[in-house]
Amino acid sequence: MRVAVLRPEPGNADTCARLTVLGHDPIALPLFAVAPIAWTPPGGDYDGLLLTSANAPRHAGPRLARYATLPVLAVGAATAAAARAAGLAVARVGTGDAAALLAEPHGCSRLLHLGGEATTVAVGGPVAASVPIYANSPCEVAPARILALAGALVLLHAPSAARRFAELADQAGLDRRQVALAALSPAIAGAAGAGWAELRVAAAPNEPALLRLTAPACPPISEA
Repeated sequence: MRVAVLRPEPGNADTCARLTVLGHDPIALPLFAVAPIAWTPPGGDYDGLLLTSANAPRHAGPRLARYATLPVLAVGAATAAAARAAGLAVARVGTGDAAALLAEPHGCSRLLHLGGEATTVAVGGPVAASVPIYANSPCEVAPARILALAGALVLLHAPSAARRFAELADQAGLDRRQVALAALSPAIAGAAGAGWAELRVAAAPNEPALLRLTAPACPPISEA
């Protein structure tokens, strides 16, 4: 099966490698590039860090060192690995999204969330502050590359990628009925809009669950 991966690097290469192991023909087509942005550590005291993307510890820079003694709540194994590589102490690794991780016992009452411009977490409850430290910039994508996805399965890791892919497909003149989608969550699936040949939604918001949707015999969760 031809499977297109739209997430930014270096995650794109990681997903493509997993797809190759599963016997698929991956198509690397990042729609965004990740870059750090200037950020200032917020005032106040915190008793933990919430990281929802591996891009946060990768792009935080030297200011991250001031939080090296705080326990880290990481959404996913990749985020946890990046946090450890940055010298942070990971206390808990979630297997779903931020809401699921925060619903588990974690012992923190004033968490600092470090994320992207489009992935801030709402402040409230144990989350005392949320600071963006990286941003996604759109990559140039030739219409021919979009048209070449007819008959492929497209993986959607984020709402921004879902919206942009739908826009690029329409601009290129790709018939949505020729493309199947597999989304990490219902919200991401909704961002892609309707009219696709098939729309599958992962049973849990993590990559292993998303990749299970690439099995040829996997039935669609919903039809677009």
